[in-house]
Amino acid sequence: MSAAEPRDMRGAPPGGGRPEAGSGGDRRGGRGRLWLWWVCGVVGVVALTILAQLLWSGLSLYVTVRVPVVVGTAGAVVLLIAALAVLIRIRRRAAVRRLRESVQAESRTRHRQFLQRLDHELKNPLTAVRAAVADASRTAGPAVAADLEVVDAQSRRMSRLLTDLRKLAELETAPLALEEVDLAETVQDAVSAVIEEAAGRGAAVRVRLDLPAVPWPLPHVRGDGDLLYSAVYNVIANAAKYTPEGGAVEVRGREEAGAVTIEVADTGIGVPEADLERVFHELERAGNAGGLPGSGLGLALVRTIVDRHGGRVRMASREGVGTRVWLTLPVAGPPRSVPLPPE
Repeated sequence: MSAAEPRDMRGAPPGGGRPEAGSGGDRRGGRGRLWLWWVCGVVGVVALTILAQLLWSGLSLYVTVRVPVVVGTAGAVVLLIAALAVLIRIRRRAAVRRLRESVQAESRTRHRQFLQRLDHELKNPLTAVRAAVADASRTAGPAVAADLEVVDAQSRRMSRLLTDLRKLAELETAPLALEEVDLAETVQDAVSAVIEEAAGRGAAVRVRLDLPAVPWPLPHVRGDGDLLYSAVYNVIANAAKYTPEGGAVEVRGREEAGAVTIEVADTGIGVPEADLERVFHELERAGNAGGLPGSGLGLALVRTIVDRHGGRVRMASREGVGTRVWLTLPVAGPPRSVPLPPE
């Protein structure tokens, strides 16, 4: 799917770096101290048993206990063992979850660093190629000039792709400029932009907008207005691009359970079922979209933006029939600690 240029990408470059390893060392030290206490306890019990054997081996102890006391004590022991088993299981699950989150965070950090390094390493060679093509075009004949134009066009395309990759990497860590966003106005602006761009290309796009007005309009959403515009615009632009002449695009909105959902539906070429999840990854496109221009970054950008706002993206599609995409955003905005995007 395609990636469209965000209206205003705010935020500082990501800080990068690996997660600190101090917490892991503290946990290992705590486990070492726990095992030391267990060893000391076992040694103490063995020592007391040997001492009792030496001092009171000839004594016998008879204890009379009532049945209710035995039953109650046995029940308490069973409950204590069960509680310990549950506690151990909870601690084990928490440890596994922390380890998984740590591994995922490190993987995302390496991925961002790779994208930044890729942009840095390829930017200068591409600039040099374009400069050389421009110089050669001044004295080249018609046949060579046509070939040079192809080289220049592909160089520009690769430059745009690198720019989009860098912005996508920065989106995962750049601070959000939170404000009260009128999502209905954002959707209307995105629809107008898509229609104007299609008209500029000589294409007629029928977009039907259905946003609630009674008994009240959609509530404002706390979030980054420019990023939310970019996410909504990308989904609507994709729907228009992959819908052939004579098709239709519908944009609907609703509020439910403290969240606002924007649905974009089209009668386009659809997405094969096997590609429904893959199209949300960087540089991935649907198998039937090869004949249309696009970089495969649009939906990856959409998912990153929505994830950072504490929302989620869903897609349903039938190849040759059409596609529906839902963007769900919490009205209260992103939580204090927004979960990182799934791998």
